[in-house]
Amino acid sequence: MAVEIERKFLVTDTTYRREADAGRIMKQGFLNLDPERTVRVRISEGEAWLTVKGPSNLAGTTRFEWETPIPEIVAEDLLKLIDGTLVHKKRYRTQVGRHIYEVDEFFGDNEGLIIAEIELNDENEEFEKPRWLGEEVTGDIRYYNAQLCIKPYKEWKEGI
Repeated sequence: MAVEIERKFLVTDTTYRREADAGRIMKQGFLNLDPERTVRVRISEGEAWLTVKGPSNLAGTTRFEWETPIPEIVAEDLLKLIDGTLVHKKRYRTQVGRHIYEVDEFFGDNEGLIIAEIELNDENEEFEKPRWLGEEVTGDIRYYNAQLCIKPYKEWKEGI
């Protein structure tokens, strides 16, 4: 069983791009949106994955995650079966201290949302916080990709 420990933060500006890689465009959808077990299909630059995630702990930092590569053609077919809408984003990776932050800039109905995630080895692990890192949103389900596909950022940001 694989366990993912991660924390999420809003991003206050785009200065992280100075130190980041070129980024990867991603599209993803969810075959199952049950909070006890989400099933995601993701495609990025000719690669594709099927991912199953279990429920988060109370703090929202830790949960079961299983992922396997799948053929892109299979992923495209599976995306025709999703609940909600596709989530489109560009993911940048940038090293800060001894950790890698993954920074997602969302497009479409989630335009304007930028989230940084950091994976940790332990929930209490210390990590460097760059100046572009804003409010922590770990455990706030509104920021889960599985929620953004059914209630996009522009809807709840504007109070629609």
